Amino acid sequence: MKLGHLGLGLPKKMSHLILLFSLFLAPALADGRGQKSTQNLCSNDVSHKRQKRDWIWNQLHIQEELDTPLPHHVGKITSSVRNKNAKYIIEGEFANTIFKVEETSGDVYAFERLDREKKAEYELTALIIDRTNNRSLERPSRFIIKVYDINDNAPVFVHKVFNGSVPEMSPVGTSVTKVTAVDADDPTVSGHATVTYEVTSGGEYFTIDDSGVIYTKEPNLDRETKATYEIVVQAKDAPGFSGDSSTATVIIALSDINDNSPEFKLSSFHFKVPENVSVGGEVGRVKVEDIDEPQHRNTRYSFIQGEFRDTFDIVANPYTNEGIIRPKKPLDFEAVSEYRFSIEATDPTVNLRHFKPGNPRSIASVVIEVTDVDEPPVFRRLPYEFKVRENHAEVKTLGSVHAEDPDAAKRKIRYFQRRANPNGDYVRVSNSGVIQLPKPLDREFSSSYNITVAAVEILEDGRLSDRESHAHVHVIVDDVNDNAPELVSPEEPRVCENAAPGKVIVRISAVDKDETSPRGFFRYSLATEDSNFSLIENYDNTANITVKYGQFNRELAKFHYLPVLISDNGDPDLTSTNTLLISVCKCNEKGNFTFCEERAKQVGVSIQALVAIFVCIFTIIVIVLLILLRRRHKKDLSGLGRSVAEIHEQLVTYDEEGGGEMDTTSYDVSVLNSVRKNGLKAEPAPSPYAQVQKPPGNIPPAAGGMEMMIEVKKDEADNDRDLLPYDTLHIYGYEGAESIAESLSSLGSGSSDSDIDYDFLNDWGPRFKMLAELYGSEPSEDFVY
Repeated sequence: MKLGHLGLGLPKKMSHLILLFSLFLAPALADGRGQKSTQNLCSNDVSHKRQKRDWIWNQLHIQEELDTPLPHHVGKITSSVRNKNAKYIIEGEFANTIFKVEETSGDVYAFERLDREKKAEYELTALIIDRTNNRSLERPSRFIIKVYDINDNAPVFVHKVFNGSVPEMSPVGTSVTKVTAVDADDPTVSGHATVTYEVTSGGEYFTIDDSGVIYTKEPNLDRETKATYEIVVQAKDAPGFSGDSSTATVIIALSDINDNSPEFKLSSFHFKVPENVSVGGEVGRVKVEDIDEPQHRNTRYSFIQGEFRDTFDIVANPYTNEGIIRPKKPLDFEAVSEYRFSIEATDPTVNLRHFKPGNPRSIASVVIEVTDVDEPPVFRRLPYEFKVRENHAEVKTLGSVHAEDPDAAKRKIRYFQRRANPNGDYVRVSNSGVIQLPKPLDREFSSSYNITVAAVEILEDGRLSDRESHAHVHVIVDDVNDNAPELVSPEEPRVCENAAPGKVIVRISAVDKDETSPRGFFRYSLATEDSNFSLIENYDNTANITVKYGQFNRELAKFHYLPVLISDNGDPDLTSTNTLLISVCKCNEKGNFTFCEERAKQVGVSIQALVAIFVCIFTIIVIVLLILLRRRHKKDLSGLGRSVAEIHEQLVTYDEEGGGEMDTTSYDVSVLNSVRKNGLKAEPAPSPYAQVQKPPGNIPPAAGGMEMMIEVKKDEADNDRDLLPYDTLHIYGYEGAESIAESLSSLGSGSSDSDIDYDFLNDWGPRFKMLAELYGSEPSEDFVY
């Protein structure tokens, strides 16, 4: 076996040693005993003899892109097996497609041109079999076919366009960016993958080294002159080879640095502003030009001429870089009508290393013209404060406020009151600005009074200007001792009926609406000394009520009314009398209260409840009046609707008659007789033409009380003007038996020979006129039946 052909890279002496070890020593070591192994080899059948077998082939390699006709011979694989039926086979990647083996000789051929840049190695497996039974004659062996490189590829840039940047004004040799080109050839072969770079366009500004790094070549690259450069770089093989190359574009941008100062666009600026411009308001803007990028524009403005630094201020706008002129105090046209000064624009952050010498200073002149406006009046003294003693009736005027017209016209001023606190007519201001008191002030109501006074100019035509100014007037009321102290109502004071002398019942205190006197505390005393109580002052504005003698008698008095005098220390001092109600209670042995009478609690009605009650009463009265008026109105309408044509006779017909005087169940005549006895007499309505009719003297005395009742009813009917004059004709068809009055029917009255004289009907008034004409001795000729 020839191991040298295996390509293991072993030294030649080492190969020989291994070969001798394989041929002679290895079988003996495998059997353990050399002699026994020899005997076995001789006695075994020929088919079981151990044969020396191994793969033998040359180094397999092939050059890429061969231009000779296909197939290309790659190498030869052989084995030490001696068998006429031996057959060579290869398996693995691209076996029997790109690579094929001659079965008997073991020669390997490539049937396609190979490209190392696509695949540099192919791994295959060699087998040798018996073609008669396909049994393997030797174990498989792997081998590799290597493709040798040729320099057939040019370098290629990884990008067609590269981008880089470098600060402007950078020194020579400043790194800008790096470009990369790749050669697909084998880098292990000297010169095959070596790439060189060259700037083919723009080389006067930039250069490139063999690693692809681009550097500046010019020290004064100014962004404001040219901001972007576009260069072309070339990548090619090492010198002496094929010379293939490729190119790429590199765009280099110069980044800005602050190397330029701002400059005014104009040499002078003129502004007009009204004198009432607010402090901090905008007067005008000055503009500068800075060719650097916005992040490097840091303009500062300053005054270089003119004494107006205390009047104006110039602040740079961070977004527009403009200088905004603002007043630092109010402007007055009457005082100064025009301002002139010069300003300078600088940039303190300019990089002095790149400062361009010879640049002039950026200076501009500014003129500000103040225009006159109609300003409101100006109060010369603010605020106004006055003091007055409370309840001082003699003080009517406190002082005055004064405002002036700041304009040249010097118009007259009129004053008005705008607001007051507290609300009410407590403090006034006259048209001339005099502060007046219409009535004395009470400090206990309010210790101070505030009003806002407005000053308005009077125009030439007498009208008032619409511009006004305001002043605050503060009136302080000094206190006068005009209120006596008052007792602070303690909790219900109680005392045990068996309390011992000196027992403290309650501690009392007082309050005073006036200011506390600096001279001391309140003074307490009892109005009477003959009570069972005593008062002890604590000299802290409080006092104790104690038991004087002890042993109260609840049978005599369950409550004691104790008058307490409280005096202040004012000038003059005032004293008030206050009544303290003390309950006498039953107590146990420990002195705890066990029973006390309930005090009569004050029952009152609040003002809101009284108002609600009065509103309800008033509402009820109004409703009642409305109902009465409505009824009266309906009665008036019904009276007006009546006419003479509605006066008619009423015929009442009774088909059944009673049983006469014998029929006592139908009607109780005693009821009519009782009318006169009981005095049930209705009062007739007054009438200017009412007449009292007396009963005729020819009425039979048998009529009795019935006659009197009829007379009364007749008078009532005659004197009542509200009733219609209805004449009623009562018809009775049959009278009861045994009636002494006989029949009362009028049907037979004309032919009756009764001796009753009906002329008295003429005296009963107009309502009985028709009856009088029917039954009288001389009937009226005008009556039509």
